[in-house]
Amino acid sequence: MNATIQIFISMVIYMAAVILIGVVYAKRANKNSEAYFLGGRSLGPWVTAMSAEASDMSGWLLMGLPGVAYWCGLADAAWTAIGLAIGTYFNWLIVSKRLRRYSVRANNSITLPEFFSNRFREKKGHIMFLAGAFILIFFTVYAASCFVTCGKLFSTLFGAPYQLMLVVGAIFVLLYTILGGFLAESVSDFMQAIVMITALTMIVIIGVVEAGGFGAIVENAKSIPGFLEFFGLATPELDANGQQLVSEAGKPLFGAASDYGLLTICSMMAWGLGYFGMPQVLLRFMAIRKESELKQSRRIAMVWVVISLAVAVFIGIIGRHVFPTAHLTKSAAENIFITMSESFLPPLLAGFVMAGILAATISSSDSYLLIAASAFSKNIFQGIFKKNATDKQVMTVSRITLLVLAAIGIVIALDEKSVIFEIVSFAWAGFGATFGPIMIFSLFWKRVNKPGAIAGMIGGAAMVFFWKLVLSRLGGVFAIYELLPAFIFSSILIVVVSLLTKAPSKEIEEDFEAVRAGTVTE
Repeated sequence: MNATIQIFISMVIYMAAVILIGVVYAKRANKNSEAYFLGGRSLGPWVTAMSAEASDMSGWLLMGLPGVAYWCGLADAAWTAIGLAIGTYFNWLIVSKRLRRYSVRANNSITLPEFFSNRFREKKGHIMFLAGAFILIFFTVYAASCFVTCGKLFSTLFGAPYQLMLVVGAIFVLLYTILGGFLAESVSDFMQAIVMITALTMIVIIGVVEAGGFGAIVENAKSIPGFLEFFGLATPELDANGQQLVSEAGKPLFGAASDYGLLTICSMMAWGLGYFGMPQVLLRFMAIRKESELKQSRRIAMVWVVISLAVAVFIGIIGRHVFPTAHLTKSAAENIFITMSESFLPPLLAGFVMAGILAATISSSDSYLLIAASAFSKNIFQGIFKKNATDKQVMTVSRITLLVLAAIGIVIALDEKSVIFEIVSFAWAGFGATFGPIMIFSLFWKRVNKPGAIAGMIGGAAMVFFWKLVLSRLGGVFAIYELLPAFIFSSILIVVVSLLTKAPSKEIEEDFEAVRAGTVTE
């Protein structure tokens, strides 16, 4: 049987399993909007942990991160991974329990905009509208990154046009999300998390064997200036079209290693700050059935994250040794996981490993689309414009929103030269700076008020755009990742504006004290 057909069969089997999960949970998911958007707060610790991490990492884990390591070596990928691991730990440690408790106290909030709105007991819905609008903006960009992953995966595997494969992948994700809602998404994410970590680990083990052992990989990496350094960065020599030059002997050419100072390290580790504002992760904290189970979830999540990030980085290092000239552009480098899987594994097994990429993409894009749809239908449509809307009307608007968002995401993703890592980094910064600071202050500072919250959200989001599109072009200190300065700027605005304006009402302070004292009933 043709290898491509075998790979296709494997992926169809996997996709059928995902759809089956959607069918099984469809009835429960469509019971009402709370069940559809938050699973009725019924997630167990394993599903909570694994689905949170799978929905967060996306195809970026299997394509974006290995691609960065393949292209310029260890430093960028490793410091990003370290920042993400630290951010994951502290998010589970300090945010999860307080948010689970506070979301119940805040009128049983089932979405992030609803939580912020109820937290400040607002009547006109200003925070709800702002939060919903920012979620729509940044999750549309996020969904686009997932569609890029689908397009690259299918076009590489089957030789079909990128744009066609992009649309096919987007349609599959869309149908699945419409069918099953949050509960089906979370359960399938649990399965997909297992597929992802299994696929990564399998390729690393086989890759080491194929490369002639760990020592051979290290020696090759050391021969490239800056490639295997934590404080240096490899610099591929490029032609006018951005393609890496190759010597007559068939070896990729690199220039002198670039300096990698403390500021750059802080910039890459700042990725960890993004976790405090990630709706797809924060919703899992709100959806777990018992606050007491979050400790177990934290341990499960950390084991998964550390192993997955480490092997993803190492795949890029191995790939540069075994396929040194297979991918000569920054965008193409993100296909190294696919190349290794196809080369090292029998077609049928390679198909299941490819399903790991599809798993990562689906586990994220369905989360992004669902949360964005809920932000519009539940928080803007029902929360602002039609407060007497029925659950049926909310669900209908949600599905229409899904269609519109998917269409916009497809348009954004049409350029096949898109780099997944870069698209994800911008959306990640947007969420981290917009929601991260106000989430922390909302949970742990009684004096924060509505004007401070609004100023922090708008200021954080605006700074992400301004830093990325204007200041970063100046280079030097301004070349750092936009999340770091935007997060700091948002935090300053929250404190200053809150202290300069009226203190929160007695009712808001009573809510805060009840949550801090742990007297909220689940």
